[in-house]
Amino acid sequence: MQKIKVYHYDAFSSIPNKGNPAGVVLDGEGLTEQQMQEITAKVGFNETAFPLKSNQADLRIRYFTPGHEINLCGHGTMALLYALKTKGMLGDKKELTIETKAGVLPIRITEDHGGLYMTMRQASPQFQPFNGSLEDLARSIGLEPGDIDGTLPVLYGSTGTWTLLVPITSLDAFNRMVPDNKRFPEVLKEMPRSSIHPFCLETYDPEAHMHARHFSSPFSGTIEDPVTGTASGVMGAYYSRYISRQTAATELVIEQGLEIGRDGRVRVSVSDNGNTIEVTGNAVYANEFDVML
Repeated sequence: MQKIKVYHYDAFSSIPNKGNPAGVVLDGEGLTEQQMQEITAKVGFNETAFPLKSNQADLRIRYFTPGHEINLCGHGTMALLYALKTKGMLGDKKELTIETKAGVLPIRITEDHGGLYMTMRQASPQFQPFNGSLEDLARSIGLEPGDIDGTLPVLYGSTGTWTLLVPITSLDAFNRMVPDNKRFPEVLKEMPRSSIHPFCLETYDPEAHMHARHFSSPFSGTIEDPVTGTASGVMGAYYSRYISRQTAATELVIEQGLEIGRDGRVRVSVSDNGNTIEVTGNAVYANEFDVML
């Protein structure tokens, strides 16, 4: 039996047990892919992150859900970098690059009002049309077809990980959502492994610009991701392209996780005519535990 130390950090919040929980394994260099997958399944969080050596960047990060490896994870990145910085493993370094399966991405670390914040540039945004049934889509997350806002497009979007962006008419609908994840692959015929990310422009927090929830692909082994960095990033690109229709730089605050008691905030910066997306967040230590392999 091999004992693996797992650190639990909550990302996009400064309050333990809010935001999005992520597992961080700091001594994963000798682990196989199968072992990383086994650890993540035993941890049970939406994602667990493993820092590794890189020939292309300052750091390589692999991200796993309980079901499979993914290209990029915003909250996992925030949690891992916060862990490395607060443990002194990055020294005085405030700018670095990370190698991910979504490419080599730049990171900035700053201190603001006594807190530590990580800013991650994501991959260039991509969008693809959803040509399926809006009625089936609505039913798959427990809503009526009229809850989907017909004035905005339903699109697959990615800044590293694909999700289906679904505009919703009102904040009230988010409390009625009950995802039936096993139906997602038959509804999402173009991208059956995609997640679903409903959002609206009505918010609880007057300083927030968008409200969202994030429902996982059934292949990931989880149901809902409380506060999502990559989905928030592509949502910022969507806002710039389809809602504000501005080419000027845009700063957004996105609220997520309130319906499941995991209130968190993601700051999204959109610039370069909507082609450059940066996500800023914080993290907080929650606890640590051992996993046996």
